[in-house]
Amino acid sequence: MLCYLEHVSFLLFSVSYLPFCFSVYTILSKVHSDRNVYPSAGVLFVHVLEREYFKGEFPPYPKPGEISNDPITFNTNLMGYPDRPGWLRYIQRTPYSDGVLYGSPTVENVGKPTIIEITAYNRRTFETARHNLIINIMSAEGKTLPFSSQLDFPLPYQAEFFIRNMNVEEMLASEVLGDFLGAVKNVWQPERLNAINITSALDRGGRVPLPINDMKEGVYVMVGADVPFSSCLREVENPQNQLRCSQEMEPVITCDKKFRTQFHIDWCKISLVDNTKQVSTFQEVIRGEGILPDGGEYKPPSDTLKSRDYYSDFLITLAVPSAIALVLFLILAYIMCCRREGVEKRNMQTPDIQLVHHSAIQKSTKELRDMSKNREIAWPLSTLPVFHPVTGEIVPPLHTDSYDNTSMPLMQTQQAYSITQIINTVLPVKMLRARSHFHCCQPLFKTETRKILISIP
Repeated sequence: MLCYLEHVSFLLFSVSYLPFCFSVYTILSKVHSDRNVYPSAGVLFVHVLEREYFKGEFPPYPKPGEISNDPITFNTNLMGYPDRPGWLRYIQRTPYSDGVLYGSPTVENVGKPTIIEITAYNRRTFETARHNLIINIMSAEGKTLPFSSQLDFPLPYQAEFFIRNMNVEEMLASEVLGDFLGAVKNVWQPERLNAINITSALDRGGRVPLPINDMKEGVYVMVGADVPFSSCLREVENPQNQLRCSQEMEPVITCDKKFRTQFHIDWCKISLVDNTKQVSTFQEVIRGEGILPDGGEYKPPSDTLKSRDYYSDFLITLAVPSAIALVLFLILAYIMCCRREGVEKRNMQTPDIQLVHHSAIQKSTKELRDMSKNREIAWPLSTLPVFHPVTGEIVPPLHTDSYDNTSMPLMQTQQAYSITQIINTVLPVKMLRARSHFHCCQPLFKTETRKILISIP
């Protein structure tokens, strides 16, 4: 039965099934300025903002029979506030579709008029129109205790279904919602059945579907009844179906075929709530005068308080870390300075012939550096008497101190210097060996000396 009142405009849908009858208290109101609607607490409320009505509010006003398709959007808020009440939601897919206000009124707002400001925007002409919607929330059916007490649940058995092939605005249509409640009634068989709330899956953390294959967002629909859950709905709770749900498999539900023709229900996400078994945690509020008890006169602390001794804090904060740092420094100094091997120990572990060899190289390097600085110095030590290459006797240097090398040809002078350098760099070690072991090393010394002299041009 469809009823339309001129001043208080709402649609009351009732669906009758034999042998049971139930009413769907879903209110769909058309838009008029300063309209009053009377939803019930705990029952789904739907209010449609029709674009066709607001088209006549924007100038230039259309003539009778003229059709305009201007994009129109709506903004809704509680009067005096920037947003809507917490229980009221709004959706409009495109500027060319109607807007919908929907939600489930709460018991706390019973008896309090809620004024919603509705502002329509014409996106082509940038004109606006504003109307007010007055929502008078009435108490739901059932026993109502005083305001400060708990409201008994008129429909204590509530079931929430997740429908995968629907969007929220599609589910809010009266025909679709009526078909779903009819299917639930055939499965549940209650005397009274109402839609309590509808929520988009996106509001529950769902993902936006891909724009392919006409995929839907999904919607949660909560319904309430006055009788316990049927055996078909209880099948979801058996261990076999719970195991299949944990393995992401479809559970086996006998009554799924009654929904499958129009609604694809995810039975793993169904929620069954029995409010008759819930323990009441409500405590009656004792209202007082709003004045805090007198705590007496404030007494500030006395000026004769003893000063705190920070000496121990100073020791703990500075002295202890400093002592630890000093100990670590001493340990490091001992390791770096006192544990070194030393030059003498190193020389004792190094063969004598190797020390003599490196010492001769260092001396030769020093002489060459000194010669490069001043070429008029005395003859280098390498020209001192050396062993005779044949007899092994000590022979005088190649040039005496009084020898005048100014008359010597340049090539011959360079050749003399080359011989001196070769003897100085190659033979020191073997000469020293010959000094200490002359008799055993004389043949080797002669052979090496001959090779060097032969190689000199």
